[in-house]
Amino acid sequence: MNWIANFVRPRIKSLIGGRTSDTPENLWKKCPACGEMIFHRDLIAAQNVCPQCGHHLRIGAPERFTAVFDGASYDELIPPEVPADPLRFRDEKRYSDRLREARSKTGRIDALAAARGTLDGLPVMVAVQVFDFMGGSLGMAVGEALINAMQTAAAESRPFILFVASGGARMQEGLLSLMQMPRVTIAVDMLREAGLPYIVVLTDPTTGGVSASYAMLGDVHIAEPGALIGFAGQRVIAQTMREHLPEGFQRAEYLLEHGMVDMVVHRHRMRETLSRVVHLLMKRPRPKVRQAPPTVINAGVARLPAGNAV
Repeated sequence: MNWIANFVRPRIKSLIGGRTSDTPENLWKKCPACGEMIFHRDLIAAQNVCPQCGHHLRIGAPERFTAVFDGASYDELIPPEVPADPLRFRDEKRYSDRLREARSKTGRIDALAAARGTLDGLPVMVAVQVFDFMGGSLGMAVGEALINAMQTAAAESRPFILFVASGGARMQEGLLSLMQMPRVTIAVDMLREAGLPYIVVLTDPTTGGVSASYAMLGDVHIAEPGALIGFAGQRVIAQTMREHLPEGFQRAEYLLEHGMVDMVVHRHRMRETLSRVVHLLMKRPRPKVRQAPPTVINAGVARLPAGNAV
């Protein structure tokens, strides 16, 4: 029972005579890792990273685009049209109803958004798999949008950066969903044939068929701290292998130690790291920037110095 929400708040409202308030209900957000209550403006300023423990909360496509592109300026690609419910699938409810609910909740057509812009002056294409839309699951719409974005990147000679967050293939589309994995793999090969870098940023969570296909085909794999990355769930693997598994064996830091990812990068340093990587792979000089002062380490959490905008 949430004592504050269910008792204190109604009691306060009754004491002020039932007058309506313009104060929104979501001014504070609780960190799922440490339980710290964070003011919404502080959380936005910190790119949805908990200032207390450094936990990286999930963010959507607009936040990713704003953080990566120069001046937060970008041109979002129009998603290709695909059949909405090709199998007329129904479980507890119709698939078409689930799609309608997800679109109403997120304001997006499906679970992938792609945009073109510049990163420190270098033209790039950035795609984001949105977990809020049906768990970022891979369906026909996501596959077609990825292929379209990669073809556009190849035609315009833009490095391709993919932020992945997914629970895997979308079961409501059956084999049509699984077919997207080899289709996107072919599009990745098109980028390679064009001599363009394909950078994958693995965020929490990256699992299922997505992690077993295009999410692990990048030229460079970067992971956010603490991100869950794997194919099957820990309990399923333990029951199948009948062995005790190491603690945190599907987390980004463990995978870095065992060579599955190339680096684990804090979200506050992600733009700088991506810029350095794509400029290096494209053999382009980076523009000179003012050297930032060193970060201050406090209780194991890296913080930006006072006075620096996040």
